[in-house]
Amino acid sequence: MCLAIPAKVLSISGVNAKVDFGGNIIREVDVSLVNVKVGDYVLVHAGYAIQVLSKEEAEETLRLWKEILTLL
Repeated sequence: MCLAIPAKVLSISGVNAKVDFGGNIIREVDVSLVNVKVGDYVLVHAGYAIQVLSKEEAEETLRLWKEILTLL
């Protein structure tokens, strides 16, 4: 199964960015495929940001993920 998870860009250094997947889960991802700035939301798959999302799309998807995880 392939999953892409929204994350908020916290900082950028070259082609890498630190992103927050919500709940203070911070990871470094490659942002060379997208044009982003700090504060943007991106969709991350396999360590790569593959799409820029609106804040509303990202927050709704993160809310749904949290809801799903509470049911497990």
